[in-house]
Amino acid sequence: MNRKKLMLTMAGLMSLSVALTACGGGSGSGSSEANNGDAPLDQTDGAIKHLKAESPDKVPDVAKNRKDTLVMGIQDNKGVFNPLYTNSAYDQEVCKAMFSDALVYNEDASFRAGLCDMPKISEDGKTFTFKLKDGVKWSDGEPITSDDMELYFKILGDKAYTGNNDITSAEILGYTEFHEGKAKDISGIKKIDKQTLAVTVKEVNALTLTYIAPTPMPNHYYGKAYTQGDLSKVEALHREPKVTSGPYKFVSYKPGEEVDLEANENFYLGKPKIKNLIYKTITPKTQMAQLQAGEIDFLNPALNPESMEQIKDLGFVDTLYYPYNGYSYIGLNFLGNSKLKDLKVRQALMYAVDRQKYVDTMNGAYGEVLDTPLSKASWSYPKDGNFEKYEFNLDKAAKLFEEAGWKKNSAGKLEKDGEVFKIRFLQSVDSEGNAALIPIIKSGFESLGIEFIADQFDFNTVVDKLNKAKTQDDFGNFDMWSLSWQLVPEPDPTDLFATTGSQNRTAYSNPKLDELMKKEIAEIDQEKRKPIFKELAEGLNKDLPYLFLNQRMNCYVTSSRIKGFKDTSYDRYYNYLHELTLE
Repeated sequence: MNRKKLMLTMAGLMSLSVALTACGGGSGSGSSEANNGDAPLDQTDGAIKHLKAESPDKVPDVAKNRKDTLVMGIQDNKGVFNPLYTNSAYDQEVCKAMFSDALVYNEDASFRAGLCDMPKISEDGKTFTFKLKDGVKWSDGEPITSDDMELYFKILGDKAYTGNNDITSAEILGYTEFHEGKAKDISGIKKIDKQTLAVTVKEVNALTLTYIAPTPMPNHYYGKAYTQGDLSKVEALHREPKVTSGPYKFVSYKPGEEVDLEANENFYLGKPKIKNLIYKTITPKTQMAQLQAGEIDFLNPALNPESMEQIKDLGFVDTLYYPYNGYSYIGLNFLGNSKLKDLKVRQALMYAVDRQKYVDTMNGAYGEVLDTPLSKASWSYPKDGNFEKYEFNLDKAAKLFEEAGWKKNSAGKLEKDGEVFKIRFLQSVDSEGNAALIPIIKSGFESLGIEFIADQFDFNTVVDKLNKAKTQDDFGNFDMWSLSWQLVPEPDPTDLFATTGSQNRTAYSNPKLDELMKKEIAEIDQEKRKPIFKELAEGLNKDLPYLFLNQRMNCYVTSSRIKGFKDTSYDRYYNYLHELTLE
């Protein structure tokens, strides 16, 4: 299964959480009438809102005539169509249509059987035995076997692995020896027979099942490219996933245009009812026009009163929305950047961002200011948390800068020890969120004497710069960026905020919070984890590893010709792609 959080543009496609999992209250199962856009929605209630098309007969002829093809609008892919490597929510959407997991998330964030039955657990709780369902096959007709499950662990455990799925916390027996190249196999991974694999860990923790439930990888395809210590040939296949296990199989990829898939007749839950699935590249500026023209059938737009009116005016679309398991943030590059390591400076910057104005602009009643990096859709979010609100206040910001030793010079610029306070911002130009945020940041910062520069790049370039920052002599030459995280059901934030976190790209570190994260992982009782998460949430709120922005409602708009569409915060629509039909 995919464990990592996924990056996406701030108003972009929601998609999946990257991904970890936990048992507990997620989104509710009931539907309710839509909010009118005036009163803020309570994202902690988990309710699903569903609006049916008022005029389904208005579906454009272009769409009606596309009888065997579903076209989904999606922002640009990076072209990494390997579920073990993708770190973009947009690529992950495509991967989920092509690769099935051993286990699947339920609506309440618990697990259910996928390619495998639910695992049998040994008496000491340390060995988990996964058995593939009878007759499961790859898209080329070859059987899915324990060799394919084993390959999953070998790729993730290899020292040459460059993806973001870090399974170190699973503490699988023999993992370290294999990772260091001292062993050819992972001793805790045992193939019992062609259908069965046993995984043994040193100690069980809250993340164990999340980390060890595999996504089988076709050994007869990727295995031929695999060499311990050298995964370059595996990585060379990112754009050619010729053998898949999901409801759809790969046909072609046209960068910047579309990804074409077709129904997998060997899918374990039955051949999909829709023959062709296309992920078509769209932009925020063109998406509504493309939907109105019938060029696309499916859209994940930013939800706000204005977009809701546009959606209603179309008449022929259904709308589904619910609390989004993710959030938007302003990232801080601590690499070689002493000024951002000063808490007073981070607090001052937080007070200088009018976050409520941003929410009003982007979401209206369909979003709210974020206090801490935990989703309100999650059981882990402490409703009674003692959070500093950091409401927009330039006077407080100026005072904090002064306390940190930054004062305005004769030119009106903030200066300390001869250094002018400058912020270089990585702006994703294909993000509605960045377009709304930059003027707000610029106004607040410049009024305080901060020199603000926004360097514009496309989303994929921004992600590449973040991924490579630690390896660059200039640490990427940026101070801030803003994206969104799509989270997974398991709320543990270790990969993002622990000093050694696999997705902590810019060297944030707080030893006290590191210990809290270790503590919540070690506790397997969810009720006992809650107070630890409360302390952790309050600590993150006070220490500001990011400048937190907002959490919004997630929205899917689908042509009324699509029947059977359903989605929740955790039990995602791609689990039901094979059931969809077209009228």
